[in-house]
Amino acid sequence: MLAKEMDAYISGGSAVRAMFEEGTRLAAIYGRENVYDFSLGNPNIPAPAALNDAIRAVLDEEESTFVHGYMTNAGYPDVRLAVAEDLNRRFGTAYTDANLLMTVGAAGGMNIILRTLLDPGDEVLVFAPYFSEYNFYVRGAGGVIRPIPADPATFQPDPEALRAAVTPRTKALIVNNPNNPTGVVYSEETLRAVASVLTERAEAVGHAIYIISDEPYRELVYDGAVVSWIPNLYPNTVVCYSWSKSLSIPGERLGYLCIPDACEDFPVIFDAAVVVSRALGFVNAPSLIQRAVKRVLSAQTDIAAYDRNRRALYDGLTALGFRTARPEGAFYLWVQTPGGDDVAFAAKAAEHRILTVRGSGFGCGGYVRLAYCVSHDMILRSMDAWKDLAKEYNLF
Repeated sequence: MLAKEMDAYISGGSAVRAMFEEGTRLAAIYGRENVYDFSLGNPNIPAPAALNDAIRAVLDEEESTFVHGYMTNAGYPDVRLAVAEDLNRRFGTAYTDANLLMTVGAAGGMNIILRTLLDPGDEVLVFAPYFSEYNFYVRGAGGVIRPIPADPATFQPDPEALRAAVTPRTKALIVNNPNNPTGVVYSEETLRAVASVLTERAEAVGHAIYIISDEPYRELVYDGAVVSWIPNLYPNTVVCYSWSKSLSIPGERLGYLCIPDACEDFPVIFDAAVVVSRALGFVNAPSLIQRAVKRVLSAQTDIAAYDRNRRALYDGLTALGFRTARPEGAFYLWVQTPGGDDVAFAAKAAEHRILTVRGSGFGCGGYVRLAYCVSHDMILRSMDAWKDLAKEYNLF
């Protein structure tokens, strides 16, 4: 008999994956070129050539049993040190390998730190809209997720709403910046206000409240936007990072947790996180890609290509009468649904073979998310279908 907890997971499902599977079904009927799939954040831009070269070099130059073998559960010490030094160069910090734990992507890191910090019934706050998988991660760690309503004018975090949401059971706040699904980059001014509220409320409730900063899109920013390094603003911050997007390697599953010395109970938290990584069955992050990424920490994917897609999709949809905030980061467009019913709109869009993800799955109905990490040609080809959809809603 299926575990009761799994029943809840299955019934919740993943709206993103559901639409991805729908795309596969429609492509089999109409042909892949006639389906406009904006559902899944799967990078279409190839990994940098430098990374492919690094993988070959690792295999040619390093001992095979070392490259493919076990290492300390936290990851190769020299890789962790190289990542720490890269962060120090970029953000004026003083981390060492003792602050870095290599993880199986940001999702692996998120599950590790949640299980490290949470007791059953502890609350984790999130700013809506938020990545829907957080529901599973928090629940799996025994916690309770508490969404904070969105500010639809800006989709920036609302510090006063945060203040009202903190209770004695609040253990952490997840901050996803740049944000999935809106593409919004949280301003430093807003994040300082968030930090101030948490400092005040942590003192009032009598225990630390941690920020878990989920940053897989940190490098994907446009128009001069700057992504603040939150540990410099709030000491009790743990950073979850992944190279899935910055290097276009989501299937390689490599990321890290950065746990600064300034975090309350730092040594205990770090040691516990290493144990949790092993207990969850990860053992260690993938070895070969650790060795390769160490050699290319300054490399990144073709952000200009994403920017080209962003402009084409944003300009095309706004010209047709759709309303959307101009994204500053990540590779998502957050589109307000005419009539306010995102479920009905997503279904209507699918009739035109346009696949979106409804906003209610991100804790914020009345919108759909479009992933523009797709081919530029598909965006251009989709415009006739978008035009037909806009006509059905009398947008022009």
